[in-house]
Amino acid sequence: MKKYYCRFFLLVATGLFVLVSCGQTPAETVEIRGVYGNPKPLWNKGYKLNELGVNAIFVHSGAIDQHMVERAKSEGAKVFAEFATLNGKNYVKNHPEAWAIDEKGEKVEAATWFMGVCPTEPGFREYRFNQLRELLTKHNLDGIWMDYVHWHAQFEDPEPILPETCFNEHCLSEFSAHTGLELPDGTTTEKAQWILAHHDVEWRNWRCKVIYDWTVEFRKIIKELKPEALLGLYHCPWDDEEYEGARRRALGLDYDLLSGTIDVFSPMVYHGRMERDPNWVAENIRWFSKRLDIEKGTFPKVWPIVQAHDDPGIITKEEFKTVLEGGLAGESSGVMMFTTNSVAEDEGKTEVMKNLYTNLTQK
Repeated sequence: MKKYYCRFFLLVATGLFVLVSCGQTPAETVEIRGVYGNPKPLWNKGYKLNELGVNAIFVHSGAIDQHMVERAKSEGAKVFAEFATLNGKNYVKNHPEAWAIDEKGEKVEAATWFMGVCPTEPGFREYRFNQLRELLTKHNLDGIWMDYVHWHAQFEDPEPILPETCFNEHCLSEFSAHTGLELPDGTTTEKAQWILAHHDVEWRNWRCKVIYDWTVEFRKIIKELKPEALLGLYHCPWDDEEYEGARRRALGLDYDLLSGTIDVFSPMVYHGRMERDPNWVAENIRWFSKRLDIEKGTFPKVWPIVQAHDDPGIITKEEFKTVLEGGLAGESSGVMMFTTNSVAEDEGKTEVMKNLYTNLTQK
């Protein structure tokens, strides 16, 4: 049984006391003090990343350019690219063969802002793999963070959207080949009903393997082109029981499989969007650390992403402090927040981040 102790840090330079609560990561084990989003809003305010204690930026792959990489690294920050893996919003409009199909045989509708794609469609897979190769070749990155890595759904809202997918010909054919099950003749709806009624367990297991295979392929490409780069995963933070086990059942996220390929897990503990108490963040990260049997200094690691963005409602600086510290609970060895702009435009949040980050040292 691991034991945790409360620690108090005296900040001599400022005369302030900062409390790191029981169960939180001690300062000397924190590797990453990150921000998510283009750092330009902070730079426009006249800040340097190292002056704020920031040592890592996580930026959407499409927003990264050479100047950003060079400046961030000159200020002591690692650069990680967020890669929108299975978001097919623009792709499916021009490639209808990649549109996810529900159990009624119909094309799925966008789930809030997310438009999932069929993850087995060969053309889409090659398209994404080529994008990854191009990104790794073009920029000097420290890692790739896979995002939108789940079957079509939306989990970031209080009432999640969890359709049954995908039953297009690509998925039905691959499921049959993988399991050795011969699907009955009939419509897509009839085949879907037969699978869900008679082979639900095999269906859920196969769907998890499909998601896992994406991480396998990404890891192969990364190790081929930039062996030292990390593979990270932004993912749903639900535990094994929430929404009737929907994290695995509907999203296809099997932690036991994924822990074999992922270097760093980044639970998306957005308390405001999910209408959770700010203290839930620390509780969730402690649970997750135990669930994966995480140990500091070994892989996989845990670097959560917490919410600073004022949507829905206002995230106060006090809430932000609670969730930022909460992201360092359990066996976490890093934390980041969504988004850089949300911190830069709020002096109170900027000060909270600076106070915490500048008084945490890398391992």
